[in-house]
Amino acid sequence: MTAAPESGPRPLTTPTARHRTRFFDHRIPSLYAGRYVINNRQILRGVDEGTDREIDATPQPFDVIEPRFGIDPGVINARFPVPDALGTYSLILPHINLDAPGLPWNRPLVPEQPGAPWMALLVFRQDELPEDPHASGEVVQGSVRQLLARALGPGEPPDLPPESLRPQEYEERCATVLVPAALFDKVKPLPVEMGYLAHVREGGPPDATVAGADPAPDEKQLNAVVVANRFPSAAGGRHVVHLASLEGFDHYLNAPAPAAGVRLISLTSWSFETEPDSGIGFGDLCQMLATTDGTTPREPEELRLRLPATAPANPSAHQREALERLAGGALALPQRLETGERTLAFHRGPLTARPARQLPPPPATRLESPGEALIYLETYGVFDTTYAAAFTAGRTLALADAEFRSALMEFRARARSAARRLASHPDLQPGAASVTARQLTAPLSLEAFDRLLLDDGGTRLTQAVNQAGPHLRAGSRRTTTTGRTRSTIGVRSLLTQPGVATLLTQAAENEFRTVTDWLDRLRRLEMLGFGHLVPDSELPPAKDVMDSRMLPQDSIRFAHVDPGWVRAAVDGALSIGVGHALDADLNQLATTGAPVPACAVLIRSALVPNWPQAILTAYAGTSTVEPVRDAVYGTDIRLLLYPQVIDRFELAEPPRGICFGVGDVGTIELREISGERIGYPMGEFPTEDGLDRFGLFGRFLRPGEADVLNVYGGGDALVPALSRAHGIGQLSSAQFALQMINAPQAKTFSYRP
Repeated sequence: MTAAPESGPRPLTTPTARHRTRFFDHRIPSLYAGRYVINNRQILRGVDEGTDREIDATPQPFDVIEPRFGIDPGVINARFPVPDALGTYSLILPHINLDAPGLPWNRPLVPEQPGAPWMALLVFRQDELPEDPHASGEVVQGSVRQLLARALGPGEPPDLPPESLRPQEYEERCATVLVPAALFDKVKPLPVEMGYLAHVREGGPPDATVAGADPAPDEKQLNAVVVANRFPSAAGGRHVVHLASLEGFDHYLNAPAPAAGVRLISLTSWSFETEPDSGIGFGDLCQMLATTDGTTPREPEELRLRLPATAPANPSAHQREALERLAGGALALPQRLETGERTLAFHRGPLTARPARQLPPPPATRLESPGEALIYLETYGVFDTTYAAAFTAGRTLALADAEFRSALMEFRARARSAARRLASHPDLQPGAASVTARQLTAPLSLEAFDRLLLDDGGTRLTQAVNQAGPHLRAGSRRTTTTGRTRSTIGVRSLLTQPGVATLLTQAAENEFRTVTDWLDRLRRLEMLGFGHLVPDSELPPAKDVMDSRMLPQDSIRFAHVDPGWVRAAVDGALSIGVGHALDADLNQLATTGAPVPACAVLIRSALVPNWPQAILTAYAGTSTVEPVRDAVYGTDIRLLLYPQVIDRFELAEPPRGICFGVGDVGTIELREISGERIGYPMGEFPTEDGLDRFGLFGRFLRPGEADVLNVYGGGDALVPALSRAHGIGQLSSAQFALQMINAPQAKTFSYRP
C-alpha cells in the first residue's frame, strides 16, 4: 500500500487540502470465482480394536458467481479519456475505474502470478481491427456457446475448461472482437506486467496523511483501476479501448498467438479521438513564458510590461530621464502641437511597469479638458500626454455610448431639479424636517396635496373641505397662507451638506446606477481597446497577428495599474454635456465608485486558446487574490486585473482527476514511496537522453513502433529502472501506479524584492 496527496506541493505555497488518495496492490479474494464441491467424510473408530468404518456424505456443490463474460455498466465509475472525447492524449495511458474493487482479481489467470488480473485494457487504432476499421467500438455479439463453438467468426476462442462453466453461462450474451496474431503479440501484456497495470484506489478523509496514521481501507471508497500499456498515436485519429478478458488465453501471453488471431471477450469498450501531437504541451508553453531558451530563466525586468531598450554605456542626465520613463512603460512618440510645431512626447496607457509617479495636487477636484492633463517637462521642452490621452479616451467612449449619455443627462436634470427644490423650499431644506427623495421629485400639485393631508394632523384638509362650498359660491379666490416664509440658500452650497448627496442620487436612482456601473466598468478597463493597454501594439498590413515589442508572442508580463490614468479617463467621460457649474458639481457624485485595480497580468500564448480552463491563481503572501476582471483579447491574449499587488502567480493545467502517462517533456515525476511525505515529488525521471516524441522516456517502449510500454519485459524495462532510482529491490504495483500519475503541471512566477 502507498498513499499520495491529492496534488503535490506548489512552489512557495503551503498545501491546504489534505484529502487522501491511497493505492493498494490488489485485492485477491479468499475464494476465487468458480465451481466448488464440499466433500464430507466421517470415520467411526472401532471399539476394542475393531475395524474403523468410513461414511461418505453426499457431496455438496456450490458456485462462487462473479461477472465473467460482461460487466454491468453501473460498475463503471470512470473512464479516461472519457467516451467520445477529443483532445491530445498521445502521452496518456487510458484507464478504467471500477466500483467493484475485487473484480479484476476474482479469477486466477496465472498460478505463479497471483496478483495478475484476468482482464487487461487494450488500446487499438484505426485500421487495426478487421471487424472495426474505424475504431468506433464495433463488436460481434453472440452467446458463449456460439463463441466456444467458433460460430462468431475467425479467431481462436478462449480455452475454458467445460467443468468451469455453469449450464446457464452457455446462454449468456457476450461481445467479442477479433485481434490479428501480429497485433495481439504487439500489445498483449506479459503476465509479470499485468499486476503492475491494475491496482486498488481509495479516497477518503485526511487521516492517512497524518504521521503514523494508517487506517484500514474504507470499503465505500475503494475502486479497482485497470491501466492500458499502450499510448495513443501521436499522429492523431480515433482509438477504441477494450477491457478484454484474458481468461483462457494465458498460454498465449508468453508465446506467439495462433496464426488465425484471437477472439477476445470485450467486457466493455469505448472510443475517443486524439488530435495530432504538435510536440508542444502545457508544460512546454509555460517554459516558453518563463525562459528564453527553455532552460535559462528570464530576467525579472523582462517580465515587466515595458518596451525593451538598450542603455548606452554612460548615459547622460537627459538619456537617464528618457530611459527611466521607458522603464516605467512609456513610449516616445511624435507629437504635433496646436501651434504646428513637431516634437516628441512621452505616452503610455493605464498599465505601468513600475508604480506610477506621484502627481502634484490638482488645482481642481476634477479635470475639465485634456489640456489640463498635459504634463510639460520644462527641462527637456517636451510633453507627457499620458493623462491627456486618458481624458480623451474616456470622453470618446462616453460619446460613443448612447445609453450612458442618456443616463448621465437624465441624472443631471433630475438632480438639478431636486437640488433647486431643496434650496428654495423652507420645509425641505436640510435640518428643517425629514426629507425624502419623493418629496424632491413629486409634481408640485402632489406635494401640495401631501402637505394638506399631513399638516396639523389633517385639520387643514377638514377646514378646506368645509369652507370649499361657501368660498366657491361667493366667488372667492385662493389666497396664500399667512405666517409661512420662504427662504433660499445657494444650490451649489447644498452639495457640501451631510446627506444631500445621497438624496440627490436617490432622486434619479436608476439613471445614477447606470452611470456608476458604466464608470466602474471603465475603472476595470473593460471598454478600452487593446492599444490603450499595450500602446505599441499594431496590426501590420497583410498580417493577422498583432506586432508588439511590449507583449511579444509566448510572453507573460506583469504591470501596475495607474489610478491617475483611470481618474483622468473617468473625468473625460463625465465631461460631456456639462453646461454650467452645477453640472460639474453633480459629476462629483458619480466618482465614488469601485476602487481601481492595483495590478495586472498579461499572457500572450497558445495556452489561452488551447487551455481555456487553465487554473490561474494569484497570491499575496499566503492568501489567494481573486481577479476583478478576467478577459481575452483576440485569440491568444489574456488579461487579469487584481485589487491588490500580488507577489506570486501560478499557471496550472485544468484538473482532470488522476490519470497516468508521461509529461510534455518526456519524463515522469518520481514520488516518495515511504515516510511522512508519500506521494510528494522527488524530481524528473529519467535524466538520460531518450528517443522520438517521448523524449527521455522513449527507451522504455517496446520495439516495433506501436508505442507499447515495456513495463517488465526484456531489455530496458520501466519497473526495474524505477526500482533502481528509488534504491529498492522492486516496486509494488501500488508504488508503480504512484510513479505513473500524470498530475496537472504548474508554473509559478514569484516576486522577491
